Amino acid sequence: VLREWPHSYAGFFADTEAFLMKNAKVKLCLQASPMNGDLLLEDCNPESDFQDWSWQGDSLMNHGTQSCLSMVGANRLQTSLCSSVGYTRWDCSNSLLSPLGSSQGYLVANRKGVALNSMGGLKAQWQDVADRSVCEEKAEQDRYFPAALASTHVYGHTAGNMTLALGIGQEELEELLWFFRREDPSTWNYSVLALSFVAFILGLLLLAINIVRNRKRKIHMYREAVQTTQQAELEAKQALMPVQEYSPAELQKQEPVLQDQRSGEVVVQWKDGTVTSLYTE
Repeated sequence: VLREWPHSYAGFFADTEAFLMKNAKVKLCLQASPMNGDLLLEDCNPESDFQDWSWQGDSLMNHGTQSCLSMVGANRLQTSLCSSVGYTRWDCSNSLLSPLGSSQGYLVANRKGVALNSMGGLKAQWQDVADRSVCEEKAEQDRYFPAALASTHVYGHTAGNMTLALGIGQEELEELLWFFRREDPSTWNYSVLALSFVAFILGLLLLAINIVRNRKRKIHMYREAVQTTQQAELEAKQALMPVQEYSPAELQKQEPVLQDQRSGEVVVQWKDGTVTSLYTE
């Protein structure tokens, strides 16, 4: 996935609107030589691809040679491959172009073409055909660059332009663009949905088991309470009502006596078991 991302956004920078780099002093445009990479100052020709430049991150790329404006040696400027290690990135300071991270001066026009000079002025000012500073072109690109990263449109250009546009290495670019990847999330969504369904079923099962156990525990506690209450009542009755034990023979002796009793008589049963009439005739 990471290998495909540089191709995705390189198209945005490759399709960036090109502009001429016209010097405000000599009124000539910067042109790249297709033969040896030299830089020339020629009459402005909007139809010439070798005079078309565009910002690719912090680099200036010539559309005719597909190479970048670079500093070679101490004070020599030419175009070199944008994918090479030694290509130069440029900084805009007060509408003047200077090598990024270097204090060798500003890009100025001279008789031989272009060079670096610490003196500013009109020779160090570069404009497009509308007399707008090329630094404004860079500022406009910087405003639209975050939108390019968030774009959903996929282009089919090479990875080199994207590396050039960001001004960082390929590995660093891949690491950064990992956070903006656009892979198909269907598999992940289905996996999360399946896991959610399993978790839901497991939750219902645990809930049912908990309800059944609580119900059994309540029933068991209720039965124990009832049994305890019945046992307490039985013990209380046994304490209040002493039970006499009679043998079957004694019961048979008492039954005839009770049967011989007449209505209206008051009888007394003594501790020795004898039954007598309280009031005899």
